[in-house]
Amino acid sequence: MRTEADPDFATVAERIHANVGRQGFMNLVGAELSELSRGSCTIAVERRPELLQQHGFFHGGVTAFLVDNATTIAAATSRGQPALTAEYKLNLLAPAVGERLICRARVIKPGRQVAVVAADVFCLTDGVERHTATALASIAMLSEAVAATTKSPAA
Repeated sequence: MRTEADPDFATVAERIHANVGRQGFMNLVGAELSELSRGSCTIAVERRPELLQQHGFFHGGVTAFLVDNATTIAAATSRGQPALTAEYKLNLLAPAVGERLICRARVIKPGRQVAVVAADVFCLTDGVERHTATALASIAMLSEAVAATTKSPAA
């Protein structure tokens, strides 16, 4: 996490880490927030039998989950405000086979109401990353007041 050049980001990062810690599904899947900076986020998950489909690949739902969370968190970092996924388009490019699934999201266009965020998903095998999916998401930016009334654990 890079906060030296952006001292205001430390508060944002602390809030996001706390919110991620409260996400039951994130904990269930075993995903970890591995990198966080203004406008970007990386989330990864280790290979476990519970996350695989019948052919031994990471299930597409795991890929979709990583895209959903990483794009929303990246958007939340851009303005330091809560966010929720509005929609995303996911393209599965290759079977997700490997030891680790990694999703890197980056804000393309920050906005006060909607942010546009891109994400790429890779599988790590023997230290080599293979591009397995790509996505584009529209993320609804919430006001603090709306987030407080919904009691949402969103970033």
